[in-house]
Amino acid sequence: MKNWEKNVRLVTPYTPGEQPKKRDIIKLNTNENPYSPAPGVQKVLKEFETDRLRLYPDPASSELVDAIASEYGVRSSQVFAGVGSDDVLAMAFMTFFNSKKPILFPDITYSFYDVWAEVFRIPYETVPLDEDFQICTKDYQRENGGVIFPNPNAPTGVLMPLEQVEEIIQANQDVVVIVDEAYIDFGGVSALPLIEKYENLLVVQTFSKSRSMAGMRIGYAFGSEKLIAYLNDVKYSFNSYTMDQLTLAMGKASVEDREYFKQTTDKIIRTREWTKEELKKLGFLFEDSKSNFVFVTHPKVSAKQLFENLKKENVYVRYFAKPERISNYLRITIGTDEEMQKLISLLKKYC
Repeated sequence: MKNWEKNVRLVTPYTPGEQPKKRDIIKLNTNENPYSPAPGVQKVLKEFETDRLRLYPDPASSELVDAIASEYGVRSSQVFAGVGSDDVLAMAFMTFFNSKKPILFPDITYSFYDVWAEVFRIPYETVPLDEDFQICTKDYQRENGGVIFPNPNAPTGVLMPLEQVEEIIQANQDVVVIVDEAYIDFGGVSALPLIEKYENLLVVQTFSKSRSMAGMRIGYAFGSEKLIAYLNDVKYSFNSYTMDQLTLAMGKASVEDREYFKQTTDKIIRTREWTKEELKKLGFLFEDSKSNFVFVTHPKVSAKQLFENLKKENVYVRYFAKPERISNYLRITIGTDEEMQKLISLLKKYC
């Protein structure tokens, strides 16, 4: 190793889902929404005045923040916006997790958490889920430097009832608790109302899943005014202009179309429930998912083999080789009815 390399910060990077370049595939591996964004988004795209791009965007993202606040019934000072929920969460790690005590998160969860902890030199401990992939709230009732968990969890899709979420928050009022709600719109109850009760709670959501805008990278968080002010201080010190003019305008249009949002999420929920029933008929085992994916295993067929066979048919699902506990599981995004029917047809052949 050369001398300059000794000062390089080495981390094991997050591994995103495969993004195949081929056409005519069924892509069920990255939890994207199969439906187009709201009609208003397309309208903004057509009518956007490109001359606006010569100007810096609003660093406060005010038009988007105000629209989110209005839609969810909170004050704009309780909303933070960033470049996808990944950016929002990274800012939150940097801002709030600065204790020498370890932060806590589940052992089977969104695999970016340990990456950020390593990048920012944050001590952490992973807390095992039980045999049914459930979070045990008592495991989080101990000294720590902060808590983060997704609800519903990823990649399991398991939803924790709001009462249990509050148990964890209540037991950890001396640190910041982050509830990552990327999939909450597919059948869960948000912890958002609890921000009025707990000033240390940050609730993070995203446009990538339920609002069909993964390609625009919009994430946001709700919290007490004090919490959001601290986040903004770090954001303005790190990168003031995080979202461009077009993204802000399209995000605002998406938030304002409540009817389309409900229509598409309802479609995905219906298709998910149909898919669950068909998978049960084929002998697949899984916990009850409340997200836009299912996390399944089969007692007689290797998940890796299924993953490879489906890929040959141009159907992409997500396979996790590690940790070993989930190495025989597949995470399958819910697509359109036609896509899921094709998937089930292929699974019938392989099972």
